[in-house]
Amino acid sequence: MQEIRDRYISFHNIDCYENATDVLDAMYELFNLHPEAKNSLWIRFETLIPKDYKAVFAKHDSKDILYHICSHVFYLSALFEEYDFEKGITLMEKAELECC
Repeated sequence: MQEIRDRYISFHNIDCYENATDVLDAMYELFNLHPEAKNSLWIRFETLIPKDYKAVFAKHDSKDILYHICSHVFYLSALFEEYDFEKGITLMEKAELECC
């Protein structure tokens, strides 16, 4: 069963969930490169994100991944900037400007 994405229809031709998953991919890539970056904030943040976040956008009785990305914009931006992770900075800026 394919999930219908109609929550953000005002963003015509912009896939906000794809932007959110790209940011999460970058975050996990950064954690693989710099394991020390994964502190207690990010351990708690991970509990809000479904394991299969590319197919399941929200945990049961929880906000969706776009909500969590947008509500953590400043923390995610600071994380990417602290490690000078250009890919993450670019993806976060795109998600913020287009969807948050």
